[in-house]
Amino acid sequence: MQKPGFSLLGILMILVIGSATIVSGQSDDEMCVPMGTIVLEPPESVEAKRSAVEFPHSTHFILDCKNCHHEWKGDEVIQTCSTSGCHDVTESPIKTGKGAVDPNQAILYYKTAYHNMCIGCHKEMRRINKELELSYKKLDKELPRTGPTGCIQCHPKE
Repeated sequence: MQKPGFSLLGILMILVIGSATIVSGQSDDEMCVPMGTIVLEPPESVEAKRSAVEFPHSTHFILDCKNCHHEWKGDEVIQTCSTSGCHDVTESPIKTGKGAVDPNQAILYYKTAYHNMCIGCHKEMRRINKELELSYKKLDKELPRTGPTGCIQCHPKE
């Protein structure tokens, strides 16, 4: 005869594991976070003018996922920018008569979105690091590396 404690413990474990899956909205095999380098390329319909970008995804894990995946709700599989209906315009927006591009249209262009996100963040980190350096404050640890901001740093010549 089985002890009642073991049956109760087994049922409790099944409930806990089952409810965790229900709360997260997905099973373990649905959420896959790429750990290494992700190769970023233009959409298939666009001819690449520069080499693909090797994006070190795992070095960015210190950031909140929503810094880059800003439309992600946290309970569904993350889509790429160009397939999610977010930044899926494949042609550069046309400039207005004054030579400026409507910023609301420009951000829909996949290249503008990537460049603003990546380069903008790296430049902001560089600004903060410079500010800390000029403050002469004693720091507990080394300043973070800022990442590339130039074309060939991300798009090396092939």
